Amino acid sequence: MDVSRIRVLRGPNLWSRHTAIEAIVSCPEVERAIEGMPGFEVRLRARFPHIGFLQPAGEVKAVSMAHALQAAALGLQSQAGCPVTFSRTVPTVEAGVYQVIVEYSEEAVGRLAFELAQKLCNAAVDDKPFDLADALARLRELDEDVRLGPSTGAIVAAAVKRGIPFRRLTDGSMVQFGWGSRQKRIQAAETSNTSAIAESIAQDKELTKMLLNAAGVPVPNGRVVETVEDAWAAAQEIAAPVVIKPRDGNQGKGVAVNISSHEQIVAAFNAAVKISDEIIVERYLPGHDYRLLVIGKTLVAAARRDPPQVIGDGVHTIRQLVDTVNSDPLRGDGHATSLTKIRFDDIALATLSKQNYDAESIPPQGARIVLRNNANLSTGGTATDVTDDVHPELAARAVAAAQMVGLDICGVDIVCNTVHAPLEEQEGGIVEVNAAPGLRMHLSPSYGKGRAVGDAIISTMFADGDDARIPVVAVAGTNGKTTTVRLITHLLAQKGLRVGMTNTDGVYIDNQRTDTGDCSGPRSARNVLFHPDVDAAVLETARGGVLREGLGFDRCNVAVVTNIGMGDHLGLSYISTVEDLAVVKRVIVENVASTGYAVLNAADAMVSSMAPSCPGAVIFFALDPTHPIMATHRAQGHRVVFRDGDDIVAAQGEQEVRLALKDIPLTRNGGIGFQVENTMASVGAAWALSLDWNIVRAGLRTFISDVGTAPGRFNMFDYRGATVIADYGHNPDAINALVKAIESIPAKRRSVVISGAGDRRDIDIRQQTEILGDAFDEVVLYQDQCQRGRADGEVLALLRQGLANARRTTVTKEVYGEFLAIDTALASLKEGELCLILIDQIEEALAHIGKRVAEG
Repeated sequence: MDVSRIRVLRGPNLWSRHTAIEAIVSCPEVERAIEGMPGFEVRLRARFPHIGFLQPAGEVKAVSMAHALQAAALGLQSQAGCPVTFSRTVPTVEAGVYQVIVEYSEEAVGRLAFELAQKLCNAAVDDKPFDLADALARLRELDEDVRLGPSTGAIVAAAVKRGIPFRRLTDGSMVQFGWGSRQKRIQAAETSNTSAIAESIAQDKELTKMLLNAAGVPVPNGRVVETVEDAWAAAQEIAAPVVIKPRDGNQGKGVAVNISSHEQIVAAFNAAVKISDEIIVERYLPGHDYRLLVIGKTLVAAARRDPPQVIGDGVHTIRQLVDTVNSDPLRGDGHATSLTKIRFDDIALATLSKQNYDAESIPPQGARIVLRNNANLSTGGTATDVTDDVHPELAARAVAAAQMVGLDICGVDIVCNTVHAPLEEQEGGIVEVNAAPGLRMHLSPSYGKGRAVGDAIISTMFADGDDARIPVVAVAGTNGKTTTVRLITHLLAQKGLRVGMTNTDGVYIDNQRTDTGDCSGPRSARNVLFHPDVDAAVLETARGGVLREGLGFDRCNVAVVTNIGMGDHLGLSYISTVEDLAVVKRVIVENVASTGYAVLNAADAMVSSMAPSCPGAVIFFALDPTHPIMATHRAQGHRVVFRDGDDIVAAQGEQEVRLALKDIPLTRNGGIGFQVENTMASVGAAWALSLDWNIVRAGLRTFISDVGTAPGRFNMFDYRGATVIADYGHNPDAINALVKAIESIPAKRRSVVISGAGDRRDIDIRQQTEILGDAFDEVVLYQDQCQRGRADGEVLALLRQGLANARRTTVTKEVYGEFLAIDTALASLKEGELCLILIDQIEEALAHIGKRVAEG
């Protein structure tokens, strides 16, 4: 078994809406049916008993080694605790070659699972050992390392529940919610609204106390010290047990509580000074340690935190008691579990020493042995939810503290005997205010019920019903995509929206190009949705990107499929037929929002058949309003767009909106049929987005198909009284459409300049000149700059073959180089004639033609 070409599908894709790993797996003949491999499945299951079924229910095909790999890769992730359910193995047109698709929740974990699954299968084949425990441990450890922490994860989960899209920006906890100009960001429990000044205040414990005291919020008295001697003096001033802590520490680091002797204060100071140069000595408040979580102006959760501790039994040592507690499966080393293992380190030993114990002491039955003075969960402490018990006045003090510091999300640490009474009645106080507070203790407390704090945070960031999305239009098809994308973009811009656009020419933000080249893939789409100045996005969605990585978005408001026709790029990436191609193009239709629309070409059977796959509604378009699909759809009260004489008509039931073709320059008074279809598709998209019809009319009237607006899309030039047309048409369907359009333009004689892309099938290259040979008097063939895997002269030979039975062409010329071919055709062009130039290097060729036209 050979595994090659591993792809990571990061968005909705050909196979599912899940993120997935896709691999090409080649199996020798003996591995194409494991039933012919004696003992293999028994050995495989012995090494991995939980592998599950190797053959999906309902399938009767032979189970290959590729199927075993699929089941192993999914099963290993599942056993490691990853929430994955989808996998599939699909035979390709090549014997023994399969596409294996396995869902992942974290990309790195999915990759490792594939690698380990291959080792597992090979071990079963060779009857060698496989360390399943080690494999699962590696997967769990990696998953723990790379997935979002509990705080960030809870906020993301709340956003997903609301339908808000998210994108992880770093390997850490920085996440973007929403798209374009609607976006907001978080980093752990900090949001775009969190003030840097407020965070700075919260880090300065002395400044925080000063502000809270000014607001009348109870705080323990104390001051900043810089030396051991000053710390002892401050403790004497307070005349009570004290707390020593770093002025700008966090997570309980360097904090010592309830100390009073000179020896204790010296030790505590020396520990704290390792964290900060400035140390706070303040009065120790007796009572319990509570964390109150304030979001916005509301207390949403509260927990009592208890330090890590064990209870003596008169038999076991403290070390043994800690080991017993840590063996609880609810305790882990990180944040994956609700509890963290108790740290048995120098701090724990020092804490024991204060209680006259050491690690080997055997405490009496029922004795409570504290292992740390602070109650942080990360060092083994526990949390008990007390949200429902908090007294309204105590809650008001916590909210006031958060507001005084200026934090939108705030962890308020309070020490008091009980939360049932106001602080003033029990001499309690607020000891710290924390920015970016950990949410774990509220999400999964050790005792009591968890609180939906992630939902509360999302509710403060986004109003009810706000999904933080901008309108997204995805456009796919064989021909007409780029023109349709540009026209839809132009229509949306008439509304005053800043539109992000991707196409085969580049990325454009509010009409400014920010990237060049073919940008019709998911990476460019994500970049547009990432841009803060985008109010709407129109995304050309090519087959290559869908196959390579999936979509760059989770769903769109409108999916436009212009046509499939005879297809293009067939034979690549196991897309061999137009039916295969239609399945790829259909992906955008399958991922339309339930409130959105698919705009589909009713005259193309492959496109119209996509309608049942759309979760939303469908708008059909076609030149012929009497087409059965169009007539039926309209009769059922649905939307259709068609041509009626000199108008494009948008109709629903008896209601009609008419758009005069004479006011749509792109169509040249309706004479260019494929541009009429592109316009209808664009009108359908605008209608789906509820664009005002007056805006649509203005946009259609002002969209000119020139070099600046739609480069390479039927750009017309006047050259010495002759008509020159430059177009990027590069497949038989496009050539046919161009020929039909040119028939409406009078000319004494017609010539054409053409090459062929080497990555097309032989039949597709020949068919182009077969069409042109019946429509043009002269054909100038040129060899493209990039042959895309073809031998020198091979493409020209195929083009020449297509002209063998030409009914009109009488003159054929062959040259090397696109610009020389253009110059050759223009040199023989006379007044009243027409020349179609099928360009390859769009910008360079158009610039060359423009230069020649300017020279006259």
